Amino acid sequence: MDKFFSIVRGFGLKRGPQRWLGGVCGGIAAKLRVDVAYVRVAFLLFCLLPGPAFVVYILGWLLLPDQNNKVALESFINQRSR
Repeated sequence: MDKFFSIVRGFGLKRGPQRWLGGVCGGIAAKLRVDVAYVRVAFLLFCLLPGPAFVVYILGWLLLPDQNNKVALESFINQRSR
């Protein structure tokens, strides 16, 4: 599992400091160097289309490291294995 999370961290994408829910849109905006409002609007438009937008957002929240380089899913797995 450690190799998987190392690969995820290697993308250089982190959840953003401008957090409404999980900071996923903020992190994508920071990586793309665009205003977070554009990413949020794009995500809302994506949600209007039939598809798994909510699932994609939750996966981003679980897999993308936060500003302290901690991955929520990794922390959860480590706590469960103790």
